[in-house]
Amino acid sequence: MLVKYEFLKILRKKSTLIIMAVSLILTAFLFGLPIIQFQTYNQEGVMKGFEGIEYQKTQYEDISVSLTNEYIAGAIREVQELFENSDNVGYDGYEQFLIDDAYWDGIAPRESLLNLIAKNYSNPNESVSYNTLVDLDVSNGTDFYQARQEKIEKLLNDSSRKLTEEQKSYWLDMNSKVEEPFQYGYYKSWETIISCFELLMFSLLAVCIVIAPVFSGEYQAGTDAVILSAKYGKTKLTTAKSVASYLFGFAAFTLHIIVAFGLPLVAFGVDGWNLPLQINGTTVPYPLTFLQGTLVNLGVIYLVLFAMISLTLLLSAKMKSPYLVLIVLVPVLFIPLFVSPNGTTGLYNLILFLLPYHSTVPQFGQYISYQFGSLVLDIFSVRAILYATLTVIMLPLAKRFFKQHQVA
Repeated sequence: MLVKYEFLKILRKKSTLIIMAVSLILTAFLFGLPIIQFQTYNQEGVMKGFEGIEYQKTQYEDISVSLTNEYIAGAIREVQELFENSDNVGYDGYEQFLIDDAYWDGIAPRESLLNLIAKNYSNPNESVSYNTLVDLDVSNGTDFYQARQEKIEKLLNDSSRKLTEEQKSYWLDMNSKVEEPFQYGYYKSWETIISCFELLMFSLLAVCIVIAPVFSGEYQAGTDAVILSAKYGKTKLTTAKSVASYLFGFAAFTLHIIVAFGLPLVAFGVDGWNLPLQINGTTVPYPLTFLQGTLVNLGVIYLVLFAMISLTLLLSAKMKSPYLVLIVLVPVLFIPLFVSPNGTTGLYNLILFLLPYHSTVPQFGQYISYQFGSLVLDIFSVRAILYATLTVIMLPLAKRFFKQHQVA
């Protein structure tokens, strides 16, 4: 009953309803932008919005295929044959590219796939497109997955990464679990969701704003004296406030997730949920589908949410005003937004990747790992452990600070 009372107390506040409404509208706007701004092209010109989305879906119907070595070798030969006809080729002073019908009929419907293939054969961090396929020798076929393995080894052995032998072994072992051949297909909704994860920080902040007065609001209103002198004020009621805060935070954030993920899934469709992350970048080491990758990162974000709720409760129990709580919270959440990592190794970067804002960004293809003695962990594992630990530490402290509060 106490938990129910405290939950309704949070929910029924006018400020809660306003903050949640504004936050939901902002979330819908931010996750709706890729839909509003979507555009693709055909020979007639630009196609926008839902018309463009439907057109792109039809383009993928013929390239929802298994990327076997035979299929890839055939695709490369087709591109090379198009380049053999000089009437098909344009030149901008830097590189050659296909023009007119050769491009619109032979390249445009599968340009993303051809670019993916080309990048697999390129050096790490090198930007290439389908026109580099001309230089590949596929007279005796090709081994796409051996080329992928060689590229991964180059990445791991890059001296600038400064990876230990244990870390290299960890990533090679993870890569060995990736299933081959890759299944290719349409995955626009999942690509959109994964690229927009960090926008959920505004939803997280909204939850913290609502919860900020849970303890400090009692100080401000002068009701702390009544609560702390009551029979269960320092025990059951304190626990009820904490539990209600977590229940509200979980429910409110889940509502934001439904809105955020629902928009691209409705607009672009759920197609691609079972496709491997590697079709968005062949060197991605995680043996996950788009749905699995989304759920893994979402799980980490929920742990960040719980830790931030714990921090909010801790500050609320310690400070006499909800505004002071927010003065601390906002910089913690958003200053990392303006600080970018300059690599994937080194103490500075490894700490930065663990801060709340950067912890929402998946980093599926970055090979970020942490080593503790002989133990190597990937970034998702470290984030999960860190934020679960912070939650466990800060929540009891918040309750303790409230119980020890000296009534004025």
